[in-house]
Amino acid sequence: MDFIQAQQHCQLQTGAELDFPFGPDYYVYKVRGKVFAILFSDATQSSINLKCDPDQAQALRDLFSAVKPGYHMNKKHWNTVVLDGSVPDNELQRQIEHSWQQVVAKLPRLQQKALVIQASVSPDE
Repeated sequence: MDFIQAQQHCQLQTGAELDFPFGPDYYVYKVRGKVFAILFSDATQSSINLKCDPDQAQALRDLFSAVKPGYHMNKKHWNTVVLDGSVPDNELQRQIEHSWQQVVAKLPRLQQKALVIQASVSPDE
């Protein structure tokens, strides 16, 4: 998965909002104002920061060399995945969805219900 594909998958998450609070080079995806993914790129590589269950975060770091503790994030709850093609696309998609779910699980119930309703009336269908 490359930078553009990661952007597209983040945008597919229900309620995803794109923001640029750290400047034009940092694509910050939020749900209900809470960050679930940060995509960034420099001259050498592209990466994505994703929220993750702490036990799963460490297991992913052990399994994939491209998965590292979250860059400029709480390293217990965030991973940085280098988008070098070494993590299979379906696994990276799962990690993006897991990150979204981790954030949504901490939202108030009313906001969670609103997201369920939004997903059920998606204009994509």
